[in-house]
This record gives sequence, C-alpha cells and structure tokens, in this order.
Amino acid sequence: MDDFCHRDSRGFQMKIAVKKGWSTTDIPDQYGKLAIVTGGTGGLGYETALELARAGAEVILAGRNQAKGVAAIQRIRADVSGAKVRFELIDLGSLESVAKFSERLLKTDRPIDILVNNAGVMAPPKRETTKDGFELQFGTNHLAHFALTAQLLPLLRRAVAPRVTTVSSLMHRISADIHFDDLQWTRKYNPNGAYGQSKLANILFALELQRRSDANGWGLMSNAAHPGGSSTDLIANGPGTDTFAGRMSARVVGIIGQSAAQGALPTLYAATSPEAQPGGYYGPANLFEMKGPVTNAKISDKAKNPVLGERLWTVSEQLTNVFWPDSENVPAPADKR
Repeated sequence: MDDFCHRDSRGFQMKIAVKKGWSTTDIPDQYGKLAIVTGGTGGLGYETALELARAGAEVILAGRNQAKGVAAIQRIRADVSGAKVRFELIDLGSLESVAKFSERLLKTDRPIDILVNNAGVMAPPKRETTKDGFELQFGTNHLAHFALTAQLLPLLRRAVAPRVTTVSSLMHRISADIHFDDLQWTRKYNPNGAYGQSKLANILFALELQRRSDANGWGLMSNAAHPGGSSTDLIANGPGTDTFAGRMSARVVGIIGQSAAQGALPTLYAATSPEAQPGGYYGPANLFEMKGPVTNAKISDKAKNPVLGERLWTVSEQLTNVFWPDSENVPAPADKR
C-alpha cells in the first residue's frame, strides 16, 4: 500500500492509501448490485461494463446505437458465463432521450448502486450542437450527465452505498476554463478548448455533487477518474481518423498510451474499491498520468474551487431545466435494499 496526499470534497487534506498494482481481480464481489454505464457499448465504457459484469453486477449498457449495444452484450456474454447485461437506449445529445431513459428506470423502482458517467465526445473539428442547441461536447459530456444523475437520484438514494463516478480527462488541467460568457462557443469555436471545458465541468460536477450529498443527506459517494492516454473510440468520434489532428492523436496514444482495458482501471477503482474516497479523483500513475497503475490523479485548482462548482451547478440547472432537491425539500428514500 502506498500513501498519497489528497484533498477531500471539502478541501481538507488527508492521506489515503491506493493499492499499488490494483487490477480487476481486486474488484469486490458485485453480486446483487445494479450498475449503469453510459457509453457502455465500446472503448472504456465497454471495458468498465465487462469487468462489472464479471464481478457479478447486473449491468445496463446505456448508449445510442442499438446494433453496437447488441454486439457488446454478445461479446460480454461470450466472455462472462451467466453475465447479467442488457442494453438501454439513451442519446446524450438529447435531454428528451435522457428523460425517457430515466423514466423507464424509475418505473422499475430498482435501486441503482453504481452510475458511471462515461460517455463522451472529443474535439470535433467543426462546431456541432446537441438536439437542444448546446455545443456538442458541453451538452453531451456534462449537461446530459448532470440531468441524468439528477433524474436517477431517487433510485441512487435507495441503494445501500451508491456511487456516482464521472469520467474526466487530463485535458481538464490544460488551459481549461468554464467560459460562462460563451458556454456554447458561438463566437469562436476551439475544439480542444471546448473539450477541456467539458472535462473541467465533469470534475466540478463530481466534487459539487459530493458537497451537496454531504449537506443534504443524499448518501452518495461521488468521485471521478480519467483513463490517461487510452485507445478508445473518442478519436474516431471526435476529430476523426482522417484528419491531421486525429492521426496525430492516435499516433501519440499508440506510442505512449495504453489499452482501453488498462484505461478503464481508474474508473473501476473509483466505482468499486473500498479504498476509493468521496470526492476522490483517480488516474494512471506514470508518464504524466498517461499510463500505468491506478493512483490519485492531480486535480486543478479551478476544479477544486467550490464557488466555481456552485456557479456551474446553478447554470446547469437553468440550461437543462432539471432541478435538484434542496436541503429543505429532500424526500426520504424508501427502505434501502
């Protein structure tokens, strides 16, 4: 066990232990738990869903492509005998689709033990928008997950020890900011700047969710993770493999990065390890957090700023028209499973 310094969700520094060489064999038994992984049909999401299923969880692969969902389920079942997995349609580029997905889950009244906010879009070369008119990366990577988590809160609160793990990126520390004067990048679109904003928003959300859970008694553990430089579908779905930026990104990842399976380890650690902390942030240990075993990742000062987190939360409620319960209006959960 190695000790690392870490600041908790309230900004207090503490020492916690991260297991050196942590792997999927260290995932505790997940039998009886329900896990949802957005973007679970490929890349990091698929690897996350696969290992949760292997550990015994019932897993919902949430994605927008039915054919990819069916193929992913077949692959998991071929690898894990008796795996409990199913596909559910959700388009994170549409708040209506997010709401319909949540409504279907709420009707089942099944407690949710693990929610992995994983799906993402990276650096499309030209500005695109969601069906609701948001810049594609900010709308998909942040606002959709913000709304989804809020709408699933009643089911999360019914679980014994619910966790929400949000996947961010090293890019949250590289010239990233929340451009409140132009959140949708309508004036001068910058692909990497918009991506960095969305990934900074992911961590701000994860940390603010933990603060609000603590304040309001929601009982959640909210944390975040990043995969380092991993071979995933992000490049193909973002800059594209036929662009200079896409080819360069793929080349860099191929040289100094790691596989999607390895890149999923920080997310799996955050979502399952007894040693993972509320407000924690996990990533690879080596080569400037590009690859290697799981450790505590560096969080930018902006991401740790509670004033910025609160402001983003308020703006996100207004943009999505999805409002979380406040401390005076928190319904008590039904009996926990």
